[in-house]
Amino acid sequence: MSIIGSIIIGCLAGFCAGKLMKGGGMGFVMNLVLGLFGGVLGGWLFGQLGITWGGILGQLGTAIVGAVAILWVASLIKK
Repeated sequence: MSIIGSIIIGCLAGFCAGKLMKGGGMGFVMNLVLGLFGGVLGGWLFGQLGITWGGILGQLGTAIVGAVAILWVASLIKK
């Protein structure tokens, strides 16, 4: 996937993760940024576990899992 596509997937993942965290989000723009990093974290984490999801929906799911993990850690630090 292209860099632009990866950025779009990461931003979408950050938006979804912010909605899933039920108030644990950090604002719209920060959620998008954390979604980008979440995509990287989710890809690494799933790679370590040997889990692979194919296609755009798989990449989106992986990025959402990573973004939720990052938002969860960030909400712990924020408190």
